[in-house]
Amino acid sequence: MDFGTILGLLIGFGLILVGQALEGGHVSSVLAFPPVLIVFGGTLGAAMVGAPLKDVLFAFKSLKLAFGNPQKRNPGELVELLVKMAKTARRDGLLALDGLVQGIDDKFMQTAVRHVVDGVESGVLREILEAEIGKKERDLGVAAKFWEAAGGYAPTIGIVGAVLGLIHTMENLNDPSKIGSGIATAFVATVYGVGGANIIFLPIAAKMKRKVELLLELDEMIIEGVLGVQAGHNAHVIEARLEMYLSGKKPAAEAPAKQAAASA
Repeated sequence: MDFGTILGLLIGFGLILVGQALEGGHVSSVLAFPPVLIVFGGTLGAAMVGAPLKDVLFAFKSLKLAFGNPQKRNPGELVELLVKMAKTARRDGLLALDGLVQGIDDKFMQTAVRHVVDGVESGVLREILEAEIGKKERDLGVAAKFWEAAGGYAPTIGIVGAVLGLIHTMENLNDPSKIGSGIATAFVATVYGVGGANIIFLPIAAKMKRKVELLLELDEMIIEGVLGVQAGHNAHVIEARLEMYLSGKKPAAEAPAKQAAASA
């Protein structure tokens, strides 16, 4: 569970309600079901119109990116495994890695190592793995785009809700006692529209994008490690380069001379 997302929502909505109370307003005045139905129902409907049904279903399924922790892989353990493979490959050859393939829990790394054992050339291997990363980025990006689109529609739908409320208020002009409360209720829809966009939809899209970046960075680390193993680089060199990913600093591309020295 990503408690940062939950805490952010609680703080965002909670402090708004507290501020409302401190200004002398009633919390109940902004807690109305019809505006919720109009704004969130209309927003989700508009977002669904703009995306294929499979993308809509995937967007809801991918909410775990924002509210959960989809990263089941331990980066430190992956580095240790890659270092172990580097030592094994230098000592016994690349074919010796075949015995380690079944013990690899990470599917992406398992696929990469299997290609190494099968003798796939390093340039082709990089293209295959980077193409897989690109597909994953596009697939996961669909969910973020859906919620980002919802964040764009919500304020406008909030205005629609406010106008509908004002229309209803105008219908009761013969009863002055209902005008004030009717106008106040009408503008609640605008609050939900702007608040929903900037506290829920857009932040969720941003969180998803960041989670996807972290997932892909780990895949990039695996590519560098596996290619280093395939090239016969020293295990300590591979470990040093991969630890830069763990610290958030991607290693720069190696010059040919350095690559040759690392292989020695």
